[in-house]
Amino acid sequence: MALSQHDLLRLLESLRSADGLELVRHVAERMLQELIEAEATVRIGAEWNEHTDTRTALRNGHRDKTLSTQAGDLDLAIPKLRSGSFFPALLERRRRIDQALYAVIMEAYVHGVSTRSVDDLVKALGADTGVSKSEVSRICQDLDGQLTVFRARPLDHVRFPYVYLDATYCKARVEHQIVSRAVVIATGITEDGGREVLGVMVGDSETEVFWTEFLRHLRERGLTGVRLVIGDHRLGLVKAIRKVMLGAAYQCCRVHFLRNGFSMINKEAAEMAAATIRTIFAQPTADAVRTQLDTVADMLGKQFPKVKDMLLEAKDDLTAFAAFPERHWKKIQSTNPLERINREVKRRTDVVQVFPNDDALLRLVTAVLFELHDEWIAFPRRYLPEGSMDQLYLAERPEKCLLTGAAYL
Repeated sequence: MALSQHDLLRLLESLRSADGLELVRHVAERMLQELIEAEATVRIGAEWNEHTDTRTALRNGHRDKTLSTQAGDLDLAIPKLRSGSFFPALLERRRRIDQALYAVIMEAYVHGVSTRSVDDLVKALGADTGVSKSEVSRICQDLDGQLTVFRARPLDHVRFPYVYLDATYCKARVEHQIVSRAVVIATGITEDGGREVLGVMVGDSETEVFWTEFLRHLRERGLTGVRLVIGDHRLGLVKAIRKVMLGAAYQCCRVHFLRNGFSMINKEAAEMAAATIRTIFAQPTADAVRTQLDTVADMLGKQFPKVKDMLLEAKDDLTAFAAFPERHWKKIQSTNPLERINREVKRRTDVVQVFPNDDALLRLVTAVLFELHDEWIAFPRRYLPEGSMDQLYLAERPEKCLLTGAAYL
C-alpha cells in the first residue's frame, strides 16, 4: 500500500521531531506495516478497492498487534479477511517479542532470573509493556527442541572410563502436591582426560527401577569403555549399576559414606572418627589402602561397632579406586566433580522455588547443563592428565596391564 503525499508529509514531520531512538522506532514501524500490507495484497490478489479476476478474499479492517523490540514497542495493524485468515510471515503467532529480546529472555531464565526481574529487564531494553509470566514460560518452551536433542545425543564418539552419578533435589508439583524431586546428573571423563555432561533425568532416585532406566538410556546412546562408576551408596543405584554397567567397577563416594556414618556417631566423636576414616584414602599403594581400612574398622569397632560393620561391608566399593592409576585417586574417590554442577543447578532452580511439573524442572536443569557442557567443549581443560589416561586401556594388552584387580567392559 503506497503512501499518499499527505501521509508522506506527516511521516516526514514526525521523523524531524523525533530523537534518534524514536526515529528508528518510527521507521521500523512504518517499514513493517508496509511489508505486512504488501504481503496481504499478494495473499488477497488485489490492492485496496481493486477489482481483479485473481482476487480470492475481501479485506475486513485490521486488528492491532504490538511487537516489542529494542527500539521500543511497535504498534502494527494486521489485515483481517472476511473469509479465511491472514497472518504475516514476518511475525510469529503469539509472539510479540523480537528475536533479540527473545534470546535475552531465554538467557535470563536459564540463569535463574525470576519472571518479575525478566519483566523489568525487558522494559529496560525498550519493550514498554514488559512481558508476562505466562509469556516467559511460553517463550522458554521453545528451548525444548534443542534441549531434547542434547539429552538424546549419541555418546559413541569417545570412550568414557569414569562416570559420575549424583542427585540434587528440587520442589515440583506432582498430582497437585508439592514434592521433592530428584534431579539425577551423569558426567564422564573421556579417554583423553576431558569432561562431558552425559545425561540428566528427573524422578525418584531411591528406586532401582529409576536408576536402571537412566543407566540403560546412557548405554543405548552409545556409552562405552566404562571402567569405574562413582556414586552415592544408595541401594537402588548400586543394584542398577551391577545390572546395567556389566564389568565396570563401582566406587562408593567417600564423602557420602562419611555423612552416613555420622548418623551412628555422637557429635563429640564425629570429627575424630572422620579423620581416622580419611587415613584410608591417604595411603600410597592399593594394598596399603585395603589394609588401612581393616585397621580403621578394628580401631573404631571398639567404640562404634555399627561403623565397623559399615566399613567392612562396603570395603570393596570404598577401595575400588585403588585399582586405577594413582594420579587419578583424588578425582575418583568421590562425586565432588559434580558438586559445582549441583550448586549451579540449585542456585538457578531456587529462584523458581516450586516447578509446575517435572517437564519444567527438566527444561531448566538441562539448559544449565547444556551451557556448562558447551563451556567444557569450547574451552577444553584436561581434568585428568592425558598420559595417565592411556594406562586405563592397557588391559586390552594383558602383558602391559597396570591395573590388577580392576573390572572392565
